[in-house]
Amino acid sequence: MDSKKTALVTGSSSGIGLGIAKSLLQRGYKVVIHGIETALELEPLVKELQAIGEVVGYFQVDMGDAEAIEKFCNHLKTAKINIDILVNNAGIQHVAPIQDFSSQKWDQIIAINLSSAFHLMRQLVPYMQSKRWGRIINIASAHGLVASANKSAYVASKHALVGLTKVVALENAKIGVTCNAICPGWVYTPLVEAQVQKKAVEQSINPNSGLEVSICES
Repeated sequence: MDSKKTALVTGSSSGIGLGIAKSLLQRGYKVVIHGIETALELEPLVKELQAIGEVVGYFQVDMGDAEAIEKFCNHLKTAKINIDILVNNAGIQHVAPIQDFSSQKWDQIIAINLSSAFHLMRQLVPYMQSKRWGRIINIASAHGLVASANKSAYVASKHALVGLTKVVALENAKIGVTCNAICPGWVYTPLVEAQVQKKAVEQSINPNSGLEVSICES
C-alpha cells in the first residue's frame, strides 16, 4: 500500500461514510472528510479521526449543488490535494407514495444520491487517468438492485448509480482506474434510524422495546 494515496469520502461525518473513513485512516491512507455540518460542529469528530490517522481536511459542501461541487474540486486542485480514491457515499432518503412525492424532494434526492457522483467523477477522474491508477467506489444500495414501495427517488437514484458505475468502469478499464458499486442492505445509520422512528410511531411500537419494526416496504 502506498501511504501517500489520498481518499475523499463524501458523507463521511456519520454512518457508513464515517466507518469507511475510519477504516481507510487505520490502513494508513490520507482522508478528506466531507459533511454538511459546520467545521465547528464537527471539530470533536475531526479530532477523534486525527488520532487515528492523517486527516487532510474537513469540507462542508452541499452535494446537491453542482456549482458548489465544482468550487470544491477546484479548491482541491489549487491546494494540490490529489484524490486517488473517491468514495461516493453521500445520500438522503424520503418515503412517500408516488402521488404524494414532491418534485422538490425528487430533485434533491437525485442531485445528492446520483448527480453528485457524476460531478465528482467528471472532475476527479482526469487526475487518476494521468497517473493510470485510481479507485472509485460508489455506495449504492440493495435498492440499486431491487425496489421498495414509497421510495421512488431513492430507488431510481440507486439503480442509476449502478448503471453509471458500469459506464465509468468500462471507460477506464484499460488504464488502471477501477469503478465499483457496493450495494449494502439495511445498516443502522442516522438515515435509517429516522425511518425506524417514523415506522415505530405509525405502528405504535416502542423502537427500544426489542420488537421488530417493519421498515421494508416490499
